[in-house]
Amino acid sequence: MKEIELKLQGKIKRLTNKTFKFDERVKDGWFSAVYFLKTREIVQEYCPDNVVTMQFFQKQDAVLCGTDEVIALIKTFATNPEELEIYSLSDGDKISPFETVLTITGPYQNFGYLEGIIDGILARRTSVATNVYNVVKAAAYSGKQKPVIFMGDRDDHFTQQAGDGYAAYIGGVTAQATHAMNEWWGKKGMGTMPHALIQLFDGDLVAACRAYLEKFPEDELVALVDYNNDVITDSLKVAREFGSKLKGVRLDTSRTLIDKYFLRNQHLLGTFDPRGVNAELVFALRKALDEEGFQHVKIVVSGGFNEKRIQEFERLGAPVDMYGVGSSLLKINIGFTGDNVLLNGKPQAKEGRKYRPNPRLEKVE
Repeated sequence: MKEIELKLQGKIKRLTNKTFKFDERVKDGWFSAVYFLKTREIVQEYCPDNVVTMQFFQKQDAVLCGTDEVIALIKTFATNPEELEIYSLSDGDKISPFETVLTITGPYQNFGYLEGIIDGILARRTSVATNVYNVVKAAAYSGKQKPVIFMGDRDDHFTQQAGDGYAAYIGGVTAQATHAMNEWWGKKGMGTMPHALIQLFDGDLVAACRAYLEKFPEDELVALVDYNNDVITDSLKVAREFGSKLKGVRLDTSRTLIDKYFLRNQHLLGTFDPRGVNAELVFALRKALDEEGFQHVKIVVSGGFNEKRIQEFERLGAPVDMYGVGSSLLKINIGFTGDNVLLNGKPQAKEGRKYRPNPRLEKVE
């Protein structure tokens, strides 16, 4: 049983290194800024009995993520971690600018060298969780929550997928493209076909879909319909061929192309940008499917979607059933700062920083 299941059942409070599987070189300072390592050596020799309180914050309204990972890091690599006093918020908490999300109290030399790593974990996880939260919120503008698929496998180094997938889960995504993205929270990746599958059937979408259904009969068939840059023609073609077996169609038209539907109907042009996946194309596709009795076929859109673009589609009432989003969710736009703010229980910090108590913090046992 995965730890996330135990956590959801209330049997454990937080995820541990059994989930995160940290690189053991953290202990050797391999990932810490050298000045932290030098400071540790100086403190050990000149003032080993000092106790500091380190406080972490950021500067935006955000969805916090990474606290379980940070606490597991401290418990795994700090010296005598059981002697440290840790207070923290939880993954998924909404946080405000300058709000304290974590404090660690103890001898600096026991944990101080982890400061930069902690900042980095919180920054990446919170950025992804917040980006996803905002996109999911945009996809609910119509009053109905439309699902968002996390498709960020090609937008960053593959080693980041498990952590990014967990952060996306915290942000509100319920479907992800790879198994690795689901590793920490216990699901499996989902998806149907890339353009490569259609290419390998010599551009024959129907043949590619038929092979897919024969090979994966338990899957729901969602056809990728922009290969020939004629999404309405190809959507109707597969709908007529597979009927109720076709559950959806996905549009992924390049932002540099204009679908052939508009080239056949140029009188529609002039009041909107016809390139790529656009709301007018989705309206036309929905109308064509419905007129032939394929109301059950859902429409999935992907390709360059972000919070703003989804908001535009939703404001227009575009009949999209699901959004696929990738690179925009992985923008690291929230930075965390760790400061020593108390020395032996008394205020002592750089100018402009001070201890900011937060009654929302919970003691970590």
